[in-house]
Amino acid sequence: MRNETPETRSVRLLRVGEQVRHVLSEILMRGDVHDDTLAKHSVSVTEVRMSPDLRHATVFVKPLLGGDEEAVLKALRTNTAYLQREVAHRVNTKYAAKLKFLADESFDEASHIDQLLRAPNVKRDLDED
Repeated sequence: MRNETPETRSVRLLRVGEQVRHVLSEILMRGDVHDDTLAKHSVSVTEVRMSPDLRHATVFVKPLLGGDEEAVLKALRTNTAYLQREVAHRVNTKYAAKLKFLADESFDEASHIDQLLRAPNVKRDLDED
């Protein structure tokens, strides 16, 4: 795109990232990946961040109920080639994006902040205002 501005580029990155997230969620939900670990766990694809050239996608995942996170990540990484192929077939981009799976820590961080805010000494300070 010759007339691409930083704003339209970022919108495009978000749109493609959301398409990849949707495709991966559908594949995992339907059980298309033949993997025992993934078959036993419901996995939420919380976010996909695309590189500016759309060649790399960082996929943030969280097993529902938070169990066996490392085993789920290992299973996803083992099946990366299959998942990349499926994403390439279903998302119309010039290049097939390389997928990198990471655990989504944002829920843990939010929970920790909530816990801190509920601590008696912090709550007391907040109530004084």
